[in-house]
Amino acid sequence: MERVHHVVYETRAEARTDIFFYIEAFYNRQRRHSTLGYVSPAAHEAAYYQHRLALT
Repeated sequence: MERVHHVVYETRAEARTDIFFYIEAFYNRQRRHSTLGYVSPAAHEAAYYQHRLALT
């Protein structure tokens, strides 16, 4: 709802594309998650791989 509030899409395809990219590019990758210690999944993944490289 936070993405489409006050947005008028001309077609269903336009809405689907916009919402898909919002979910995949922002919501799932950049938005902070409490289960990850309030960091984004991208930052959490980067820290994980940095830690793994330090161990080798």
